[in-house]
Amino acid sequence: MTLKRRDFLYLLTASVGALTAGADQASANNVSQASQIAKATKTAQTPGLFTLPPLPYEYKALEPHIDARTMQFHHDKHHAAYVKNLNDAVSKYPQLKNMSAENMLRDLSKVPEDIRTAVRNNGGGHVNHGMFWEIMSPKGGGEPTGGLATAIKQSFGSADAFKAKFNDAGTKRFGSGWVWLVRTKAGKLQIATTPNQDSPLMDGNYPIMGNDVWEHAYYLKYQNLRADYLKAWWNVVNWTEVNKRYEKAI
Repeated sequence: MTLKRRDFLYLLTASVGALTAGADQASANNVSQASQIAKATKTAQTPGLFTLPPLPYEYKALEPHIDARTMQFHHDKHHAAYVKNLNDAVSKYPQLKNMSAENMLRDLSKVPEDIRTAVRNNGGGHVNHGMFWEIMSPKGGGEPTGGLATAIKQSFGSADAFKAKFNDAGTKRFGSGWVWLVRTKAGKLQIATTPNQDSPLMDGNYPIMGNDVWEHAYYLKYQNLRADYLKAWWNVVNWTEVNKRYEKAI
């Protein structure tokens, strides 16, 4: 069976139309998807909206001292939850959206009472963990450096004595919390602990370094042996970053 020229032209026109429509739809879908991505990116970068910082290394980078599975859950689930809950809390009060989490923690009286606990817990969790990822490194370990090394020797006698006192305080912190090296309002170095996600900023102290002693930070690898985790943690401490925090504190 042969097609007449008129029928052939009709079929050809219909086919081209279908292809053009398909291309137009695909293009529209791509534009829509790009628009959604752009909108999400713009939202994520909105000033005052808290975001989850990426890890500065791979999940497995701190092994064998901190395992990849713990790092993934700790960062992607726990820290992410603090960020979400903090955003949910402050979204009720536009006047807070341009206020840093650190400044909220420094003076919680400026935070509306109905969200104060949420900001204390989740703002603290966000700020504490933001520091935590930065002061660890796959090339960490060794001894304190720079001005911090001198200050630790003056305050605690030696780096080894400091580590021993730090570990002891972390081991004795009952329940969930953090162990810290802080610079006090009086300008002195001090080892301190805080419950839950409380930040030293709440007491007017500057956190130079801190270790997370919540069970989610170590339990998959160390189970109930918190002391073993505290001891192993020194192998990943990024002293260069810690020293920067010390210089910022003074």
